[in-house]
Amino acid sequence: MRGRVSLYPPPMTRRTDVAIICGGLVLLVLMGAGWFFVLRDTTNTYDPEEKSSEPPSAAAATKAAQAFLDAWARDKPSEAGALTDAADSATAALQSYADDLGLTKVAFSGLAVREPSSVSGTTAVEFDVAANVENGQWAYRGTLGVLQDEDGYTAVRWDHTVLHPELATGQSLVAGELTDEFMTARPATADGRKNLQDFPSLGDIAGSIRDNADGDGGRPGHGVAIVDSAGTQVKTLAVLASSKAPAIRTTIDARLQAAAEKAVGNPVLGGKPAGVVALDWRTGHILAIAYSGDSGNIAINAVKAPGSTLKIVSAAALFDLAGLHPGSAAPCPDSVLANGQTFGNDPGVSPDEGATIAEAFTVSCNTAFIKDGFNHLVNDGDASALHREATEVFGMGSWSIGGGVGTRDPSIPPDVEHGDQAAQFIGQGKVTATPLFIASIAATVAKGRFEQPIIMKNQSQARASRPISARTAGYLRTMMQTAASHGSAAPRVGDLPGVGAKTGTAEEGDHTNGWFTAYDDRIAVAALVEGGSSGVDSAGHVVRDLLTAD
Repeated sequence: MRGRVSLYPPPMTRRTDVAIICGGLVLLVLMGAGWFFVLRDTTNTYDPEEKSSEPPSAAAATKAAQAFLDAWARDKPSEAGALTDAADSATAALQSYADDLGLTKVAFSGLAVREPSSVSGTTAVEFDVAANVENGQWAYRGTLGVLQDEDGYTAVRWDHTVLHPELATGQSLVAGELTDEFMTARPATADGRKNLQDFPSLGDIAGSIRDNADGDGGRPGHGVAIVDSAGTQVKTLAVLASSKAPAIRTTIDARLQAAAEKAVGNPVLGGKPAGVVALDWRTGHILAIAYSGDSGNIAINAVKAPGSTLKIVSAAALFDLAGLHPGSAAPCPDSVLANGQTFGNDPGVSPDEGATIAEAFTVSCNTAFIKDGFNHLVNDGDASALHREATEVFGMGSWSIGGGVGTRDPSIPPDVEHGDQAAQFIGQGKVTATPLFIASIAATVAKGRFEQPIIMKNQSQARASRPISARTAGYLRTMMQTAASHGSAAPRVGDLPGVGAKTGTAEEGDHTNGWFTAYDDRIAVAALVEGGSSGVDSAGHVVRDLLTAD
């Protein structure tokens, strides 16, 4: 008979049952342990509560730093953040780094381990950063610290300096336009090629113009900067595209200004303080201002008696207000008494009782101008005629030359008394002027119309209330050209064609000041030398230097 086939397995013995159960338990224990080690090894979890005071080895620090930098380079801020001891803070900071810099690529190289620090329990790792940011590539040397826990698991110690060594708490990195400190306006010469600051005499003037005028043509720079929490730039770390400061173009002519700077230091002056101004007489544009010495900018701010250079205005007043002409009588004695005061001539002026106004002007005879001025322009004690001529025809007043540049005003008081009523006609007494004003007088003669001096092209120009007559302007040009060719100014400019000039020597305390003014076919110039023995032998050299440089 066939045996029956059982559908069930044979019953187990107790020993077999126990063996199977024990084996299963062993297997489960081993599997559990395996899963524990696999999990622990895979996450490499750094435990901040178990931070070791012992810094990680150089190899471990390098491996941790490389893993962090690799994640950063792959634009995985959360992955890189997880490899630090402050995942959330690191992730947010790395994302801001990328956003604020306009980061398109970042690469790291040159890892180098410093000596581990047992004090901080970290091992520092330096690295090179090459970041493609907005407007260019930025490179710098960075550093980070690596620490470990008691089980040897490592993490990058998160700190804002991981992003950049100079970054402080509450600051961030940005790329883009640099702030206004790189856009300070640049006062420049008329052609925009030279900074006024480059000329010794124009330092204060440049500062004033910078503070009071707007420039054009500027271009902001671009780069990387540290900013504070308010977005204010703290420090520029890299300039990736240079800025170009806006230029404030003035009327200054670079070539003439250079000549003027040299002229006021002419060795023939013996170190005496000097000041000079050159104008374009067609427009009133100031082409040069220079000075030397410790008296400040005497070219535009020294109000001193101008001496015989003011005879230009005195002659104009005689022509306009007294109806005289260059051939009118102007006797030139050795001395003359006016209002109880005696006046004489400078050395070298010979007496000539038959002199005319033109002849007296040519040799710069004081007594002739005092006699004619006092006799024809002072009426019943009213000596305001010279003041009226200076203000109405030559524009004397309170000028603004532009750019906030301060200048001292000339003065010919309308109410002078006693000896000053006569002294004013030879630029003495209470009369004061600056080289700027005297240059403007010469410019008015050259053009036949007053054009107020300005240093900014867009500056409004005051107008004279009464234009100089064509007849008077013609008389003055002829007389100044004669003085230049064979008169008192001839030793300095007699060989220069087309020049009109006038000398001046003024007494001041225990010394004299030398003055000289002239014009040619383009410029009008006036100079003052404090302590100059005479106008022709001091200021005349300064003026000639500019006329020959023109």
